[in-house]
Amino acid sequence: MAFDLLAKEERNHRNTYIAMLVSSLLSLTASLVLSVDAIALAKNANSKLFCDINAVVSCGKVALSWQSNLLGFPNAFIGLICEPVVITLAVAGLGRTRFPKWFMKTALAIYFVGLSFALWLLSQSFFVIRAFCPWCLLVTVSTVTVFSTMLRVNLFDNTFNFSDARHQKVMHFIEKGWDHVLVAAIYSIIIVAILVKYGKYFLPHF
Repeated sequence: MAFDLLAKEERNHRNTYIAMLVSSLLSLTASLVLSVDAIALAKNANSKLFCDINAVVSCGKVALSWQSNLLGFPNAFIGLICEPVVITLAVAGLGRTRFPKWFMKTALAIYFVGLSFALWLLSQSFFVIRAFCPWCLLVTVSTVTVFSTMLRVNLFDNTFNFSDARHQKVMHFIEKGWDHVLVAAIYSIIIVAILVKYGKYFLPHF
């Protein structure tokens, strides 16, 4: 029985870290593409990017906005800095490394700031810039996934020091898959919002 519980715990950690690794790699890829595009636009603001399909589905329009350069440099550079850290964490986790609780809570708090920033940028794209960037969407979705996996690891390891009874309730919630349902709901909201607002611009006869 104890062996089965240990095996289940290892499997949960492994699957979560795999999801974290894949998502952070996707986010890093998107950040790299956006960084290359930002450099191209810095050289020539009239450069046409691969995903500049029209006036609305346009990475260039988003990249040239002040929101995409909030700190004085392209936001994509932040991804180039942060995602390798997450990749390292995921690889170490797959190697059965167990990090100190303070480290995991700090990483989660920092990534929550990143998630809030990504969602803010998405809202700016919708309501202020009024343009859609597919690579930016990939960053947002990947950030949601990485945050959810990082939170799951924190809950697995009870880094918040819940009581045994409360921790068991949290684990039961996760084992039932409700955390996946919440993440899927977030994906669905984002996708539906994009289809409603921008679908006619990149889906034929939408």
